[in-house]
Amino acid sequence: MKKWALTVILLFAGLCQYVPATAQTNANVYEGNKQKIEEWKDNRFGMFIHWGPVTLTGKEISWSRGNQTPVDVYDQLYKQFNPVNFNADEWVSVAKAAGMKYIVLTTKHHDGFCLWNTRQTDYNIMNTPFKRDVVKELSEACRKQGIEFGTYYSTCDWHNSDFPLTSPGGKTKRDKSDLETYTSYLKREVAELLVNYGPLYVLWFDVPQMFDQKRGQGVLDFIRAIQPDIIANNRTGAQGDFDTPEQRIGGFNNQRPWETCMTIAKQWSWKPNDQVKSLEQCMQTLIRTAGGDGNLLFNVGPKSDGSIEPEQIARLKEMGQWMQKYGQSIYGTRGGPFKPTDWGVSTRHGNKIYLHILSWFGNKPIIELP
Repeated sequence: MKKWALTVILLFAGLCQYVPATAQTNANVYEGNKQKIEEWKDNRFGMFIHWGPVTLTGKEISWSRGNQTPVDVYDQLYKQFNPVNFNADEWVSVAKAAGMKYIVLTTKHHDGFCLWNTRQTDYNIMNTPFKRDVVKELSEACRKQGIEFGTYYSTCDWHNSDFPLTSPGGKTKRDKSDLETYTSYLKREVAELLVNYGPLYVLWFDVPQMFDQKRGQGVLDFIRAIQPDIIANNRTGAQGDFDTPEQRIGGFNNQRPWETCMTIAKQWSWKPNDQVKSLEQCMQTLIRTAGGDGNLLFNVGPKSDGSIEPEQIARLKEMGQWMQKYGQSIYGTRGGPFKPTDWGVSTRHGNKIYLHILSWFGNKPIIELP
């Protein structure tokens, strides 16, 4: 009979089902990077960054193109984009202070604007007044400070004339387009990211739209030919290595890797006077995600000048203070052996179980475990 050591962690609160503590199967994960997936799961906590010229308007990235902001206005914002307070080392320092182990930057969102010195389009950061390669600076800062660096890349591109759909919201179809030509464009751009800024920790795709499973798998096969151990998510049209519940905590799943992506405030990109989540909300999100055997990719939205809002920084540092005390119950753990329930979750590592009591119901001064 296996013996367990039990640690109880009470968080903000002054009968669950047992899940056998079996080895993770990583069902449907590319065979060549199962070890990388396990290392990625060990890290548990990463920073998502949504940023670009749209921050000049304070509206949502890409989705405001053709809605709150006319297309012809939106597409010219880059000519005014000059984030003089951008400091890659400071961004990475904020992530480290929060206890985050990796960063994923939106190198190209649905609006098609690229934050690196790409040769594939003039619609990029080098043609702004800023004229600095943000991806290069951030990737170098990550390596210097020991944080893993990954890139978000939108599968769809409403700015590119070869992609069949355009604004608003990518719902309007172009009279003329060429999906094959666009797919080649996509591959050339992700090749630049992999070769010039790699090896990358993860390639995080988004919104496949016109890409079916076959086309999406072709993209995955292409990137693995360049970097065989690259981790990729499930948003090329193909299944990829992990699932991505958005703005919600995923359900318990120790058979298929997953990562919740969620905003620290209301909007993905910067919004004036946006409401930052409370420390309790932030910590319960992280803990419940780990208890379900998932990762948390927690998003910040830097301002148009390149700085991260003090309110967001303060909250992340508070999370980091908790992680300094109790991080052993998150890092390197797996969800279970008890399924998440109303009062909290459990995580485990070796023969240790960490019991996270997040809420206390009724007058009964005990919690019963199987």
